[in-house]
Order: sequence, then structure tokens, then C-alpha cells
Amino acid sequence: MARLDAMRTRQVELRNTAALAAVGMLVAVAFGLSTVITPLYLMYQEAFGFSQLTLTLIYAAYAIGNVVALLLFGRASDRAGRRATALSAVGVLIMATLVFMFARGVTWLYIGRILSGLGIGLASGTGNAWLAELADKGDKGYAAIIGTSSNFIGIGLAALLSGLLAQYAPWPLRLSFAVYLVVVCAVAVLIWLTQETVRHPDHRRIEIRPQLALPRNIQAQFVAPAITGFGLMALVGFYASLMPGILLHELHIEARAAAGALLFELAMIVALVIVATQALSSRTSMLWSLALMIPAAAAIVTAQISASLWVMLGATAVVAISAGLGYRGSLQVVNEIAPADQRAAVVSTYFVCCFVGNALPVIGVGVLSSLTDTTVADIAFSCMITTFAVVALIFGSMHRSE
Repeated sequence: MARLDAMRTRQVELRNTAALAAVGMLVAVAFGLSTVITPLYLMYQEAFGFSQLTLTLIYAAYAIGNVVALLLFGRASDRAGRRATALSAVGVLIMATLVFMFARGVTWLYIGRILSGLGIGLASGTGNAWLAELADKGDKGYAAIIGTSSNFIGIGLAALLSGLLAQYAPWPLRLSFAVYLVVVCAVAVLIWLTQETVRHPDHRRIEIRPQLALPRNIQAQFVAPAITGFGLMALVGFYASLMPGILLHELHIEARAAAGALLFELAMIVALVIVATQALSSRTSMLWSLALMIPAAAAIVTAQISASLWVMLGATAVVAISAGLGYRGSLQVVNEIAPADQRAAVVSTYFVCCFVGNALPVIGVGVLSSLTDTTVADIAFSCMITTFAVVALIFGSMHRSE
């Protein structure tokens, strides 16, 4: 009898591990679509003949879909179930991929970015809430490590593969998306087989209306992770939008694989930092992240002005360390403070802060660049990040007890 119980326990553990892996892959593949296009931006610019400001707006259009998904569907998986919502997200990701594959102009790129943001926003809120429920013994820290590291592993691998295919394989503007379609369909099968964690899901109770769930009793605790998420995503967005242009114009590196390789470096360092620093408390991680945002923003501008590849590599590492500390710490806090029956909605509220931070500052840099020049705009952004980080660091230090 004891042996039979042990076998059943082992089977449950294996099934739970498989479920965690499947949902982690969902998060990785979803966020991967955001960077499949990164090594291809300059090729699209050459093919369709649009300005640098338009390129910036195409990059930022991604956030429109993110915010729409999280505002309108932030609570969908709490009611309809994690599996059904995740599969809906996969369907949107497939539509976005097809738009990119057959793009014939700038409008197609805008539509593809908005759809990809919609799918990623839906998958991120659902996936991270699902991971928190699947984590062994309710360990929300473990769930945050899986969710955040999967996010950046997907970002890095997708960018690297896309860059290599664009550089060395035929059909550079289509092949990467064809490969992505195969991968996302495989993940859909795994999600279909993954256990549901919402009791009595009801597809008829989905409410499609703007709603951010932030219970009054956790609002004060939510401020610190929200500020950190906004700041680190602004920093990463600044880096990702600026980096291809620095490689081409300042460093004179025309290899399409170079942009993917740098994003791969950033993502792998982020994932390593997330795993290596799990012993740090969430608040300590957030404060260190805010402190590192200052030299990280300065290093990006220095790399542009100095036209040095080594400085660019160093800037990538500093940005990655700051992002790894801040993302894991802030998401862990959100998972810990969110009520179980509103977890997906609260996590979605956190991601709204992240995605708005990822887009708005980048748009500001693009507009300022068109009015002045790129260097002035980038220095202004660096100063803004520095000011923001200092204020947030002071605020976070004053509220250690929350």
C-alpha cells in the first residue's frame, strides 16, 4: 500500500512538473514573438521606405495590444479557466505571425505588432497566474522565477534564431515566422494537455470591459513593484529600440545576426541573474535594480557616443542585470500579495505598468529625435531614467516595512 501511494505521489509530481514546463514554454514562446522581428526592423525600413520615427512607432504599437489585452481580458482566465484563455492567446499569436509573414507595407507591421501585443498580454497574465497555482506548495517565488526566466529565454532565443536565419537562410522576412508558427502550434498541443487550476471555469461569465483589479488592502504594497516594472521595461525598451541603429550607424556592423546576438546576450544574462539571485528578498532585488538603472542608461548613451562595441557589450550586461533583479523581484511581490481569486487580474495590472513603461518613453525619444537629433534625445531619456530611478529608490527605501 505504501509503495502504491509513493507511486501515485510520484505521478502527481511528474504531472505537475510537466504542467509547469508547458506553461513556462507558453510564456517563452509568447514573448519570443516580440523579438522575432527585432533583427528584421532595418530590412523592413529599407523595403517599405519609412522614417526612423515610424520605426519607433511600429516598435511601440506593441504596447497598444498589451494594454488592451490586460484591460479588457485581465480577469478572463480567473473565470473562463487558464487553459481556454491560454489557447485563445495562442490563436491571436498565430494571427499576428501570419500578418508579419505576408506583410506588404507599414500598415501590416502596425497590425502585426498590435496583434502580437494582444496575444502576449493575454498569455502573460494567464501564464503567470497559472504558474503561481501550479508551483509546489504555493511557492510564489518559484513561480516568479519560472515566469520571468521563461520570458527572457524566449526573447533571447527568438531574437538569435531570427537574426541567424535572416543572415544565412533564404526568405529572411518570412522564414523566421514560419519556424515560429511550428513552435507555437506545438506549445498549443502541450497547453491543451495541461491540467486546469481554476475550479468550475465558466466561459459564459467573461466580462469584456475595462477593469483593473487592485484590491484596496494591497494598493500600498503594489506601488513599489509597479514603479520597478515601469522603469525596467522603459530601460529595456530604450535599449531594444536603439540597439539596431547603433550597430548599423555608429558601429558600422551590417550583419543582421548581430542584433539578435546582442538581445540573446541580454536575455541570457537576465535569466541567469533571476536564477542566481533567488535567495535575495524581492524588495532587495527591486532596490538593486533601481540603483543599476542609472549606470545602465548612461552606458547605452556612452556606447552610442563612443561607437565602441566593447562599451555596447558592457551596457547590455548592466541593462540585463538591472532587468533581471527588478523583474523577478517585482513580479514575486505581486504574486505574493494578490488574492487567489483575483490573481490573474492583479498580475495583469502589474503588466499594464510594465508595457506602458516599455512604450511611452520610446515614443518620446522618437519624437524628440525628429525635432533635434538622436544623441540629444537619448541623453534626455537617460537623464529621465536617472531621475525616475533616484525618486523610486528613495520611495522604496522609505517603505521597507510594507
